[in-house]
Amino acid sequence: MTTETGEQDVIDLLIGQHQQIKALLAEVKSSAGEQRKEAFAELVRLLAVHESAEEQIVHPAARDDAGDDVVDARLREEDDAKTLLNELYEMGLDAPRFETRFAALETAVLTHAEQEEQTEFPALRKGTTAGRLRLMAGAVRVAEAIAPTRPHPQAGTHPLNNLIMGPPVAIFDKVREAVGDWRRSHDA
Repeated sequence: MTTETGEQDVIDLLIGQHQQIKALLAEVKSSAGEQRKEAFAELVRLLAVHESAEEQIVHPAARDDAGDDVVDARLREEDDAKTLLNELYEMGLDAPRFETRFAALETAVLTHAEQEEQTEFPALRKGTTAGRLRLMAGAVRVAEAIAPTRPHPQAGTHPLNNLIMGPPVAIFDKVREAVGDWRRSHDA
């Protein structure tokens, strides 16, 4: 947070989300039944919108400050994580390989967050004004509002792909979730 206005900047916002993601990873590992299902659904949603917003807003801005190699490495990590997350989403929590693949996702996500926090974010903070970092936080919130709520690795990691494909895919995801919620409520 900036001390002048109390407004959150983009780096603080993303680090806060990293903490939420870590907590959800732990909850999925330690819970069972409906609680585990809900924690996994929230993890899928948060990772999908978080990565989409980073790809649209943060990584392009960080290229000048952190360099292409750093940003390209983060994009590869995100692409790998999206593929794993999609695999887990498709197989379901009861699949025999879920635990093994979830452990791989956890390692990938935690390593990725650590790399962002140690390399990309400090460079971005150093090379970007406080006012721009606050504006970027608002842009990330907007990008997350229209982002898909589940992984779509076939969309890639390019910001233009996210801008063009993100809103229609997000609508599809939200309709799919609403239909699933409706079915569950009527089956109970």
